[in-house]
Amino acid sequence: MSVLIFLLVSYVLLSIALYMLFPKADLPAIDGVIPGKNFIQWAKIIGRPSWWPLLLLVPIVNIFIFAGMAVDLVRSFGQYKLKHSAGAVFYAPAALALLAKNDSAKYIGPNYLTEKAYLDEVKALTKAGDKNKLARLNQKSPYKKSAGREWIESIFFAVFAAAFIRMFLIEAFVIPTPSMEGSLMVGDFLFVSKVSYGIRTPMTIAMIPLLHNRIPKTDSESYLKKPSLDYYRLPALEEIGRNKPIVFNWPVGDSVYITSNRSYTVGQVSREPAYTSKDKELRSKVRKKDFVVRPLDKKDHYIKRCVAVPGDKLEIKNRQIYINGEPGVNPSQMQFLNKVEKQPQVQLQGDKLKEWGIGDTQSDFAGNYGFYITEDQREKLKSIDGLKVSYHQSPIDGSKLFPHDAKITKGWSVDNYGPVWIPKAGETIDLTVENLPFYRRIIDVYEDNELLVKGNQISINGQPANTYTFKQDYYWAMGDNRHNSEDSRMWGYVPHDHIVGKPLFIWFSTRNARLFDGIRFNRLFKSANVD
Repeated sequence: MSVLIFLLVSYVLLSIALYMLFPKADLPAIDGVIPGKNFIQWAKIIGRPSWWPLLLLVPIVNIFIFAGMAVDLVRSFGQYKLKHSAGAVFYAPAALALLAKNDSAKYIGPNYLTEKAYLDEVKALTKAGDKNKLARLNQKSPYKKSAGREWIESIFFAVFAAAFIRMFLIEAFVIPTPSMEGSLMVGDFLFVSKVSYGIRTPMTIAMIPLLHNRIPKTDSESYLKKPSLDYYRLPALEEIGRNKPIVFNWPVGDSVYITSNRSYTVGQVSREPAYTSKDKELRSKVRKKDFVVRPLDKKDHYIKRCVAVPGDKLEIKNRQIYINGEPGVNPSQMQFLNKVEKQPQVQLQGDKLKEWGIGDTQSDFAGNYGFYITEDQREKLKSIDGLKVSYHQSPIDGSKLFPHDAKITKGWSVDNYGPVWIPKAGETIDLTVENLPFYRRIIDVYEDNELLVKGNQISINGQPANTYTFKQDYYWAMGDNRHNSEDSRMWGYVPHDHIVGKPLFIWFSTRNARLFDGIRFNRLFKSANVD
């Protein structure tokens, strides 16, 4: 709603500014406040055809069209300095109002046509090699720019274009952890489409361009929380499909301790104090209560596989996912941790393991090997005489599993989990204190209600509640490396408003995320939408 209010207020201010400015170009002031006609007259002033404002109706393109019209308009009144163009782009209503009140600013003609004629003449003289005439032309031209201004405008445009593309269209990501191996590997650089699942307009608007949430080499965030805009998403080109990889903001990453190793949620650390014994830096931050509170779009980015969509019922039995009672489709490169016991005379050859793609990640089981491997790699290991290969039996530890309620998660593990129902927008459920742990964060945080529980009575926004209707869709995301992934099994649902985009392809890949370890040429330009 705040986005709509901002745009409406800006449009009213822009109309008032045009009302003040049009008489300077011998146009009726009233035309400045007539919707549609004001932009047609604007196009006439700068020398564009009357249909040109129709391009303002095209999403994304309209931003560039409007900026160009604003710059042409101030230049049509003889305002050629960098500060004039910058002001028109930054906030046109204010720039045009100041222009209207500037008595020295006179309408000198349609800038688009004048500048085009100048550039055509420059091109012709350059082609003819007439340096003297070209020098005289540039000497008297208002479009002449210093080298410094050329550099400033070039850098500004490059940063603006890159930030614009990153914000609305395509963003580059790198895989930092092995949670999606062997489908997507540590050191894979991906391009992710933000258009496929609907462009999410920016919410945090005061930020350093091209940075997500941290300033490198510092302990500082790269944005200001205010001012901010409400969530809004343009129509999607396709639906989020079951078993497709997705990029999203970490749903529980709103309050986090950030160390040089990783981010921990405040809730995660309070539930599992053992983290502090393993990370000295975390221990210090917890003692000082030095955590960061992030807005939705500045939470860390995650990439996982969407294994269940809104309305699905998910359950895991002996490592196999079941969706609505039927076995789910398993990724071809899905991995599990396997324990490998070997006879003393058996030698595991490093070259052979490397050839099979085994060994990038491993654990140790009291002297025995432990590898995160695919089913195909498992069969290759089993073919070696003297080796015993068995699946790692994940411990039963419901305290680490969503929804973090001992009565619900008793007997659960990452391999035997659920059942869990995935909420769907518009669906209404019976709400009880018994099933509330599944939906508490949805109601309270993701859908911004005031939730209160006293005894067996649940109140939402001050009213007793025994049902709840969901406002948005939710998804269940898991890593393909099923025994080495923090995912929905630990922190629950992925809200639709947290969806960032669809992975497209791998444009670069380094071993172990380090260039000096080598480039994986066989992964370049490989699809990131792996099954």
